[in-house]
Amino acid sequence: MTRKKKDKEEMSEESIKKDEIESSREVSIEKEKVEEQDIKLLEGEEQKVLEYHDLDDLIAKYNKLKESNNNDKESLIKYQKESESWKGKHMRLQAEFENAQKRWNKNRQNLRTEYTGYTLKSFLPLYDSFKKALDDDDENKAILKQFYDQFVNILKFHKAEPIEVKICDPFDYLYHEALSSIEKDDLPNNSIIEIIQDGWKMDKDVLRYTKVIVSREPPPPEPEPEPEPEPEPEPEPETQPEEKDTPEDKEKSQGIVNSEEETIVESEVLKEEKDKIETNKK
Repeated sequence: MTRKKKDKEEMSEESIKKDEIESSREVSIEKEKVEEQDIKLLEGEEQKVLEYHDLDDLIAKYNKLKESNNNDKESLIKYQKESESWKGKHMRLQAEFENAQKRWNKNRQNLRTEYTGYTLKSFLPLYDSFKKALDDDDENKAILKQFYDQFVNILKFHKAEPIEVKICDPFDYLYHEALSSIEKDDLPNNSIIEIIQDGWKMDKDVLRYTKVIVSREPPPPEPEPEPEPEPEPEPEPETQPEEKDTPEDKEKSQGIVNSEEETIVESEVLKEEKDKIETNKK
């Protein structure tokens, strides 16, 4: 028994030694690897140190890199601003395009409605003829009524309808057209008393105004003129009695006439004497 124990102990010691040897080998291998890595790192650092051994050259390269970095930043800011500007222009153009498209669609719809209304308006005289024929003709009234109903249904299909108006309704300038007015005491002013021609509308647009005759209030009676006061008689002017010529006045007037005749004769005599003197001189 003791011998077996000794053998076992010897074997265990040998195995322990083997393990120690193997572990020491592994440690040595790892140390070699670490040393190789350290050598490589040292070689790289030495190479870097050798590459940048000149400090001025290193500073110049640093400044150059810094300047290029600043230039790149400025270019980046510039391109960002341009990008934002182009983005804003694109958004504005897109909004303008959408608004223009909406306006175009709206104008197209308005033109379509306008042309439809213009076409329906050109057929309204036919409606008037149908209505007049229905009022006048009794023999073919049933046949005309069918055509009339079909025609009205076509107008209503295109959203056209007659303007509703009744006698005694107030006049509305948005839908009515007054042809004349008649004085009426029993109706308010501007009341419809007769419908001359039916009006038509399509949605909110008036195709044709309803032609009517309206009432107007009679003017108030004129007040009776007050009687004019009788004029007062003017006083008659006083007449002065005519003065009669006395015999003395007659003699004076006769004397004046005689003196005038004498002066005329004297002037003629003087003239003749002057003529004689001039002839003698010749």
